[in-house]
This record gives sequence, C-alpha cells and structure tokens, in this order.
Amino acid sequence: MSGRPDFGAAAVAAAAVAAAPPGGVAPVSRRAMNLAHFLVQAARRHPSRPALLCGNLRRSWRELDARTAALAQALAERGIGKGDRVLVHSRNSFEFVETLFAVLRLGAVWVPTNFRISPDEAVYLARAAGIKAFLCEGQSPDHAAAVAGAMPGLALLARLGAGGFGETDTSALIEARLEGAPRACADVDHDDPCWFFFTSGTTGHPKAAVLTHGQMAFVVTNHLCDLMPGTTEDDVSLVVAPLSHGAGIHFLTQVARATCTVLPEGARFDAGELWRLVERHGVTNMFTVPTIVKMLVEHPAVDECDHRSLRYVVYAGAPMYREDQKRALEKLGSVLVQYFGLGEVTGNITVLPPSQHRAGDAPDARAGTCGYERTGMQVSIQDDAGRPLPAGQTGEICVCGPAVFAGYYANPQANAKAFRDGWFRTGDLGYQDEQGYLYITGRQSDMYISGGSNIYPREVEEKVLAHPAVAEAAVLGVPDPTWGEVGVMVCVLRPGHALEADALLDWLAPRIARYKLPRQVFFWEALPRSGYGKITKKLVRDALRERGCLAPAAQAGR
Repeated sequence: MSGRPDFGAAAVAAAAVAAAPPGGVAPVSRRAMNLAHFLVQAARRHPSRPALLCGNLRRSWRELDARTAALAQALAERGIGKGDRVLVHSRNSFEFVETLFAVLRLGAVWVPTNFRISPDEAVYLARAAGIKAFLCEGQSPDHAAAVAGAMPGLALLARLGAGGFGETDTSALIEARLEGAPRACADVDHDDPCWFFFTSGTTGHPKAAVLTHGQMAFVVTNHLCDLMPGTTEDDVSLVVAPLSHGAGIHFLTQVARATCTVLPEGARFDAGELWRLVERHGVTNMFTVPTIVKMLVEHPAVDECDHRSLRYVVYAGAPMYREDQKRALEKLGSVLVQYFGLGEVTGNITVLPPSQHRAGDAPDARAGTCGYERTGMQVSIQDDAGRPLPAGQTGEICVCGPAVFAGYYANPQANAKAFRDGWFRTGDLGYQDEQGYLYITGRQSDMYISGGSNIYPREVEEKVLAHPAVAEAAVLGVPDPTWGEVGVMVCVLRPGHALEADALLDWLAPRIARYKLPRQVFFWEALPRSGYGKITKKLVRDALRERGCLAPAAQAGR
C-alpha cells in the first residue's frame, strides 16, 4: 500500500474548496509547523534543562534535539523521507522517544505499536501501514524476524538497544552523525500525516487512524488550554502508560512547554515506584486510565509518599466509576482531570477539570459525567438516522472540530462508516444534560437487549461498585433462548472480603430494576486488561469462554 491515504472528512473538505465557484475561496496549500519544531523550540530556550529522566540517566533538551537530528539524518540516508511510514516496536525508553522526533523531522509518519502485540500482529500492522523501515527493540527478535520476512524490501531494519538482529542499533546510527547533522525540520502542510494511531482492534483488525501535523498542533494547544493550563518548564510529568498511544500525545504536550518527563525504570507497573518518583522529582502531572488511578490510590505508598506537588492527574480511556472517583479525590485532593476522546479524535472531545470533580453527592456534583465540550469541539447526540436528539435522550455520540483525524489509512469502507454528514461517529452511546455535560452509557457494542429492553452495562456496574466488598466489576450480555440476551457479571472482591452470588444479587435487587439484574455472577481474582490497562468487554468475554463459564448458546454468541 502506498500513496496518500483516503482522508475521509479532510478529503471532502479539500474537494469542496477546490470546486469553489469564481469569487469563492481559491485552493491554497496550508503550511503548518512540523511537530518536531516543539523539540527545537525547547532546546533553544532551555538547552541544559532535563528533557528526560530515568533512574540515573538524563537527557537535556539540547542532547535530545541533537540526537533526533542525527537519527533523522541516518534515516534520510536510507531513502526515508516525507510520507514514508516507519514502524517502531518498543517499550518506553529514551530510544523510543528519539524515534518519534527523528521521524517527524523528516515529514515521515511514525507508526508505533503496542509492545505487547505478537509477531504476527506486528506483521499485520507493517503491511497495513505499508512501512518502509522498522525500528525494533532488541528484546523482540521474533517481531523483527517476522516483519523482515514478510517485507523483504525494507530500507532499514535497526534495533533499539542491544540485540542480535538488524544492521545496527539506533544509538550507533546517532553517534556516527552527531556532528554536523542538519537541524532543520522538513516543510509540511496542515494535512500531511505524521502519526498512524492504530485502534485497539477490540472488535476486529486494528485500523490506522491518520493524524496530521495541523490537527495535532491543535490537539496539543487544546490539551494545554483545557487539561493542564499553566504548564511550563517548571513542571514535571511522569509516564504511567505506553507512549505509543494516549501517553504519547500527553508527552508531546509536555515537550511543547519544555516540561521534563520522568520514565520509570521498571518494565512492569509498580505503584510503589511511581509514588516514590512523584516524591523524588516533585511530579506535577501524569496521564493514565481509570483502572491505573484506582490501583495507585489503593496502594499503601499513596500514604507513605509526599504527592503534594501533583496538580493534574489526567485520566481517560473510560469514565471513572463514581466510587473510585470518590476514593481518588479523598487521597489526592482536587487534582483529577477527566477527558473523553477516542484515538480518532486524539482524546479531544470533552473535559471535566479539577473544579468539576466533587467528592460529595450533591446535585451539582453531576455524578457520572465526563464533562463538557473541549474548546473548538462540538458534540451531537444522534439517533440511527443521524437526527440530533434532545437533552436527556440516549444516542450515538458524534463529534466535529479540528481535533478529528483525517480518516483511516487506505480504508474507504471504514471511513464511509465512521463519517456521516461531516460528523465523526464515535460508536459510544450517551446523552447530554441541559447544560451540555456529557454522560457515557457505554459502547454500542456493549449494550444488550433483554426481553425487548435496552440494558447499559455501565449502569449496573456503577451500582454494584457501591458494595463495600466489590473492587471491580464487568457486566456483559450473552445470548439466551428465552430473553434474547441476559447479563453476566464478573466481580473482583476487595482483600479480606467474602461474598456469595446470591447475597450480592439480593443486595443489588432494591437498587436497580429487576430486568437489569445479571443472571450469573462470577468472582475472579482479577479482570483481564488490555495493553493500556483498560478492562474491555471483549477480553472479559474471551476469558469467560476460556474458563467454560458460558452456556453453549452464549459460547456461540457475539
């Protein structure tokens, strides 16, 4: 696959301008800032200040700028240039960050993977993106071999770190070119792609959402405006999630303000280590997902370490359950920032700032909301025919604005399904209240119909999480010969608690309509999580099947 992707809404808009009648707007090239210029700016203003910290390792802004320029030169020597896709497979590291800015400098397209994917999945991403080069961590030789075997014409296969494959490693490429590497960033237009943001693929093969330089400049500006106002070079950010996805967008925002970023040394999530880093470095912000916030605030280290430096704990990926939100506010104070946004809108649909997070249950607390529209963005709740619905009615959450991606790469069928009358269809269900606050009731694929009634799993999950013994819960619909579908619930209990299914259902019965009660309840030690720490219904359903928990009719269901 090669050539310019089908840009969906962006292509439609460009065509409209090009077809303007005499006296209308003439088509012009919209020059944009290359995103790598954020790094150039930081290096100019604060050359000696730390850009990256990890244990005893340190990179200054000057060093990071020089190293990415050198790596960009090495890639250019292999024929990699504007529009070419570079697949990068790695855990969080200094080297991983260097690939981002090296690729951006060239006007090429960064294609990061979730480092937990299998070699076969890496091959799929490589083919779907039509890559020209592959930069792979030394710890993943099987991924390198699989991609190289599937795409023998690669211009470059290089390692990040030590290993036994590839022509060389990126550090060697950089060291050989540190002196005299050109520092200028390639010229780019507003709609030039810079990042292929692969969807999680929970309902099928991942799709490459095309993010562009102009779109991402707006997203970074909006993050600074709506999520972390007042961020400067005196702030410190802690990485708590893979930089290949949402945390990478958050990281770009830090670079735009020359904010130092701290990477944990451990390869695995360690809440104790994270809280020690907050205390040691005076961390002021972090980005994560609700399940990780929950684990952080329930770890003993939250009471042992000084975290008063925190100003913003940004969470996204899913709304936080109300009971978890209350505990987080109790432990951390007024620092929570929620945003709602898919990769296709680069996390840029709504915001619930610290001032709107209330610990109590007063009417103005708006329990369950994910906030109001981000600056420059508009939300529309629509029915199946695309008609807007009034306040209080549930429908599909649709959005428009400068943060919406350009479209899926080389996937016109997906683009046709994702866009309607200029609106991007998120696939999430929800409603807005009279003041415009958005409430998510679930994914379209999560909702199930039992006896003709729509049931939204999140409503049931919110109720059951108020039980003092329940730490986590997931509800999903499974096929049933009588009712069409019925609910199945999986719970994780808090340490030291015991509970029977009948007792939990008896407790739940007066708190929710009878038809919404799950028909089966299972207690597990843990719920399965995606590579980004999220609990998805697909993973729970797969685990139920693997454990033989579903009846034959449900086993054969969706």
